[in-house]
Order: sequence, then C-alpha cells, then structure tokens
Amino acid sequence: MTKHETMTPRQRVLAALNHEIPDRVPMDLGGNQTGIHRVAYASLLKHLSIRDKIAILDPVQQLAQPCEAVLERFHIDTRYIRADAPASWKGGIVQNQRDGKLWHDLTDEFGVTWSMCADSPLYMDITHHPLANATTADIAAYPFPKGDDPTRFTGLRERALTMKKETPYAVVSGISGVVYEFCWYMRGLEQWFCDLLTDQPFCEALIDQTLKFWMDWFRLFLDEVGDVVDVIMIGDDLAGQDGPLFSPELYRNIVKPRHKKLVQYIRSRTKAKIWYHTCGNCNVYIPELLDNGIDILNPVQISAAHMDPTKLKAQFGKQVVFWGGGCDSQHILPVAKPEEVARHVRHNVEQFKQGGGYVFNNVHNIQAGVPPENIVAMYDAAYEASFY
Repeated sequence: MTKHETMTPRQRVLAALNHEIPDRVPMDLGGNQTGIHRVAYASLLKHLSIRDKIAILDPVQQLAQPCEAVLERFHIDTRYIRADAPASWKGGIVQNQRDGKLWHDLTDEFGVTWSMCADSPLYMDITHHPLANATTADIAAYPFPKGDDPTRFTGLRERALTMKKETPYAVVSGISGVVYEFCWYMRGLEQWFCDLLTDQPFCEALIDQTLKFWMDWFRLFLDEVGDVVDVIMIGDDLAGQDGPLFSPELYRNIVKPRHKKLVQYIRSRTKAKIWYHTCGNCNVYIPELLDNGIDILNPVQISAAHMDPTKLKAQFGKQVVFWGGGCDSQHILPVAKPEEVARHVRHNVEQFKQGGGYVFNNVHNIQAGVPPENIVAMYDAAYEASFY
C-alpha cells in the first residue's frame, strides 16, 4: 500500500514535538550538530549528480551548507536561521606558517584560536586558550564580547519571517547558549577540570560571564524572532562514551543553576521548543535537563553506554523528544554496507517513532569519510520506515 504525506513539514515537526503522531517522522539535515562535512557533501553531490557550489556554514567543524536539491531529495522538514557575528568583529580565517607548515587560523570573539593544518584540512582544533593562566581577578578585567550587540541580528527577523511565510518548513535556530563549553575553550579542558576540583570560585566567576553573554544575546534574539522560530538549539557536552565528563554533583552545584536560568528565561519569552545538545552517555543527566525545562534531546548517541533506543524510549519517551539517534555514526554509517545501514536505521526508527516525539537524524554530523551510498541508504530507509 502506497503511503502518502498528509501534513506540511512544519505541521509534521510541530506534531512530533508535541508528542502527537504525525503522518510520518520528520527528517532533519543541515544544523550545526545535524550537518554534513564538506568532504562527504562533495562526494554526495557527485553521487546524486547534483551541482552546488559548496559553502561552509561552520568552519571549525568544516560543515557544508546543504542545497535545496539535497534537502528535498532526503525529504528534510527543517530549515535553519542563524544570527551573525557583530559588525565590529574583524575575525576570519588567516593563513600562518608554523613549524614549516601552513596553518589556517581563526580567532573567535572570545579570543580562542582554532587552527587547521593545510596538509590535514578536516577540522579546526584549539591552539590558544586565552585564559589558560588567568586568575579570578583576570576574569573581571577580560574583554568578553557583548552578547547584546544589535548588529548581530541585523536582518534576522526579515529572514525568519520570509522562511515562515514563504516556505512550509519548520524554522530552527543555529546553535546558541553554549554556557559551559565556552569556559573550557578559554581555559583549556585539562585545566578547567582541575579548576572544578580545586578552584570552584574561579569556575563560577567564568561561567557567570558566559551566562551573561548568552542572557544578553537571547534578550535581543527573542525580541527579533521569539515569535517566529519553532525550535531553539542550545547545548553543552556533558558526557563521554561511558558516562559524565565530570561529577554530576559538580554539574548540579555549578553548571545546572546557570543552565536552568537560561532555559527558563528562554521559555518565558517564546513558545519555541528548546533543544539541548550533549553527546555521550548522558542518561543520568536527562532528568536534570528536563527539570531545567528542555523539550528535546540531541544527538542521542546510541553507541554510548546506556543509550539503547528501546530503553531510552521506554524510560523517557513521554517526557522528551529524541532528535537524532538514527544511525550509529561510529560503527555503522562509515563502514557498513548500504543494506546493513538501511536495516539498522529501520530498526532505530521503529523504536523511536512510537507515540510521536521523534525527529530523525544521524547521530551528530555526517563525517568526511562516510560513503555517499550509505548516506542515501540511511535517509531512504528512514523515510520508508517513517510513516505511521
């Protein structure tokens, strides 16, 4: 029996987000955590015989901006809008010679430098942590960027309204609200973990500054498009493959109060659903995130410990929308045969889609080495299994 779509993409997404049963599971591609690496995208374009000039939407992760032809081929129900850097920021990628090699360097608004070697141009890694040797007193004097610089949002409302009025797609924001991770970007991951154990006043002083940035940012963002966007993406990685990256007690004492303040502020200003991104085995944190007020969990890393789709759906499926979890991006998508990918995806979709509350995507971004045949198999199998 032929299955037919009976909803628009926006209707479909909103139904799923409200834990209602849509005509089929919504599909997603093109976000900062649901995107595709430019190398994989180039291979996919060739495989599909689609012509597109590749534009980079995320230089650190080297993600490409998928064109409409690709999004339509895979029945994608979402489209993304993003605020800009302020007009005063003169950043951009510059080329430098170090150790006999050519490097592409990008220093962001917070003073963090991200670098990519020209002979291995896959991703950017941090090469300079501006607060690596800072004291608590130094934090007060540091020139943090202004979240409420109005030039960040120039033209945002017009772009969002055009998308809302002239397309049928759900309007999703780019990633924002990165309260915790920005701290270790500036400090260095190892030193930040030491700080959490030995100098909690330092940690609180720094995270209060990143929270202030995002509270200021969201005040203007929500002024502009709080009545337009359907989904707002925030996130900080809290877990690794086996479990939390740091003590849940430290999360509850230091990070959670700031997370909750931001989430509750967003909820007070918009009806948009709030998506929270954390990789890894975050099972222990799901109740905490729900208490903060989030609606959606991404990327649902099903290859991590205690992240089995069937168990997750049974435990939390009525409380949180799962967005992702469609294909094991470590052991299946890059290396399996297309028919194995399809079988794996169909199983996951059947588990997650029960009762609504599910949006399909790979687990995180499609990486550089993924064969285009497997990308096609993933999305085609998901679409086939998506109908209710």
